[in-house]
Amino acid sequence: MISSAILIKLLVPTGLILAGFIGGIIFEKRIVSQVKKILIQRGVKFNRFLTDSVRGIPFLIFFVAGIYAALISSSLGPKWQSFLSQLILIIILGYTTLFFSKIAIGFIRLYSQTAEGFLPLTSLFENLTRLLIFIIGFLIILQSLGISITPLLTALGVGGISVGLALQSTLSNIFCGINLIMSRKVNPGDYVKLETGEEGYVTDVTWRHTTIREYPNNLIIVPNAELVASTFKNYHLPEKTMLILVEVGVSYDSDLEKVERVTLEVAKEIMRDVPGGVSNFKPFIRYHSFGYFSINFTVYMEVKEFIDHLLIKHEFIKKLFKRYQIEGITIPYPIKPVYNPETSQNKPKSPFDF
Repeated sequence: MISSAILIKLLVPTGLILAGFIGGIIFEKRIVSQVKKILIQRGVKFNRFLTDSVRGIPFLIFFVAGIYAALISSSLGPKWQSFLSQLILIIILGYTTLFFSKIAIGFIRLYSQTAEGFLPLTSLFENLTRLLIFIIGFLIILQSLGISITPLLTALGVGGISVGLALQSTLSNIFCGINLIMSRKVNPGDYVKLETGEEGYVTDVTWRHTTIREYPNNLIIVPNAELVASTFKNYHLPEKTMLILVEVGVSYDSDLEKVERVTLEVAKEIMRDVPGGVSNFKPFIRYHSFGYFSINFTVYMEVKEFIDHLLIKHEFIKKLFKRYQIEGITIPYPIKPVYNPETSQNKPKSPFDF
């Protein structure tokens, strides 16, 4: 029969483990949700990014803390207690590091979407943040175990030179990626056109390359170093809205005042009715040249972002052509007058003609 002393020795550690287990569940289900409600009531934005970041971490911390307390209160030998205590301490600090890592990434994701001027969230920025927190957590674990980190930092400093030389290309891409993010010349979601002709939406900036998705849904992979060194056009900077130009030509017998009035009426309809047009923008036209067969002008309209120009031009050309037919305005076929001296009536007489 088990004595009361042995039973107490078994019940205390078991009770501590159960207390950690139950406490983790209560903290996870009750306190975290109540804190979330209080923050929402006070106007603090707390969305699912942050919720997903902290889910499960408090429970693990409480549970492991209960196991740690149980080991301390147990009757194991000093060596085993010391070894298991250090092991539990490593687990606690590891989970704490993971917890703060997820919290930091959650806040970065939240404010990258809501705070104007904040650094955009990319894989490179997210991984660097996570790596920095993990390094700090690793150093704290070593220090907690009584291991001096000074020689390690010295060795990393000396070895970093050799690693830097060996990974020169990789480090170049990493720092160029950081440069792209910090300068805010390229952000995820921007529409860019490279000097080689490829164009599309920037989807991510990683530690080695920038990914661009073309409109046909193909991916373009550009090394960060090459993107920084090249010339490219960003259609979303300094703002997404942009002017689009449509070239039109009418015959020489047209009434130019009527042409201008009819063209602007169609352009205003397009701005108002077609998705992607800026409804409060006033279109305008400018005549600019006398061609071989037409008087040429440019129609200026505004779209919300670059890709919208496809639909705007499509609808504008259709409606303008139909309206010109109704109004009797002619868009002439390309012609070019040719002078033939053999058939000209004013042909000079040759001195050899008799």
